[in-house]
Amino acid sequence: MGRSINTGTDALTGEVTDGIGIITMNRPERRNALTGAMLDGIATCLDDFETAADVKCVVLTGAGGAFCAGGDVKGFAEGGGAGSTEGTSWDEGVHQQRLNHKATSGKLFEMPKPTLAAIGGAAAGAGLSMALACDMRIALDTAILTTAFARVGLAGDYGGTWFLTQLVGPAKAKELYFLPERMTMDTALDLGIVNWTATADTFEDEWRSTASKLAAGPPIAYRYMKENINRSVTGDLMTTLELEATHHRHSGTTEDHLEASKAFVEKREPEFKGR
Repeated sequence: MGRSINTGTDALTGEVTDGIGIITMNRPERRNALTGAMLDGIATCLDDFETAADVKCVVLTGAGGAFCAGGDVKGFAEGGGAGSTEGTSWDEGVHQQRLNHKATSGKLFEMPKPTLAAIGGAAAGAGLSMALACDMRIALDTAILTTAFARVGLAGDYGGTWFLTQLVGPAKAKELYFLPERMTMDTALDLGIVNWTATADTFEDEWRSTASKLAAGPPIAYRYMKENINRSVTGDLMTTLELEATHHRHSGTTEDHLEASKAFVEKREPEFKGR
């Protein structure tokens, strides 16, 4: 039996079904451009999903043939720009955005569960940043990606500069930020920015199938695999070796490990319980 999350806005839905926590940006008339309420709703969903026993993996996607156009540029133009503080001081506004960065992109990256971006259309600006924050990305083969920030005179947010640099290196990341051309999926695949693509006929089946495989996987092992890999990005080899030793030995004491070992010998699929 599934359940829904109260996101506080009709422009974002959150639901849990069959072990998968799904966040859907639902503002198709603006290509799912982000609002403050949507960002707060994403944070609310992720806060729930991170510790919920019925959530084994998380999917971030968009409705209406788009993933997310990023910030609402039309709203910026009408409301005084992206730096508008809306009644708060400049320092308070910066602090609020820092908190939201951590509660959205930061949470997607750090939460101890696999996260998957299902990119069913254009992903730009902060929308691309949050897709990059996920562990893996599957995209419609006709989708377009762009950093977009330089086109509207912004430096970039939601971790995109860091995530993209980890994937493609600093020189290529600077090219993609300074010269924000529209990137096809062939290029995105070649650069390793997306993991898989799918046709319009198979896209939803493909991302749901991938999410189901992740939800059926070993949650304790996934937790420590993810931490090992994330920490390796900023740590040195010796630190990573120490983490791997600790986490590998710990996962070797779990019921899941014993079940998987027996299943391997018996030539069947294991049933993971997260214990």
